[in-house]
Amino acid sequence: MPFTPFHFGPALCIGLPLRKYIHPPTFILANILLDIEPLTVLVTRVNYPLHGYFHTFIAAIVVGAALGFAMFFLERILYPSHRKLRLEQEATFKKTHFIAAGVFGTMLHVLFDSSLYGEIRPFYPLTINPLYGSACSIEIYLISVGMGVFGIIFYSLLPTRALRDIA
Repeated sequence: MPFTPFHFGPALCIGLPLRKYIHPPTFILANILLDIEPLTVLVTRVNYPLHGYFHTFIAAIVVGAALGFAMFFLERILYPSHRKLRLEQEATFKKTHFIAAGVFGTMLHVLFDSSLYGEIRPFYPLTINPLYGSACSIEIYLISVGMGVFGIIFYSLLPTRALRDIA
């Protein structure tokens, strides 16, 4: 998706309900992280595909796992902020929860973008994109917005006990 905010919808809709199994902040960040690639291409005007190697499932696995490791090691520092934002209630996540969140989030990003952009080669080194055109772009955007609405509603219904405990 050309605008990263559309990736927040699926991130919230899937990440928050699965917050006992994956680390939500890592999953949310993973869903938007890959758009650094097209942003860099647009800003630098380098001769490189808008959605290049980072928009492949192979790279998504590597980038997602690296993000998961980084977030695991930063958890002590970031946990208070995550708790205030109601993204975590207890710091009981294992390293596998972080890695799974990173990999699943980046792969979801590639899956959504692959149906929108013909230049993406999700199954690199194969040069085809069998996902392109599987849904029209308006459907993808509507799904993303709908997931975002669901995610925001879900977030608003999360317990506020953690906020009262901190204050």
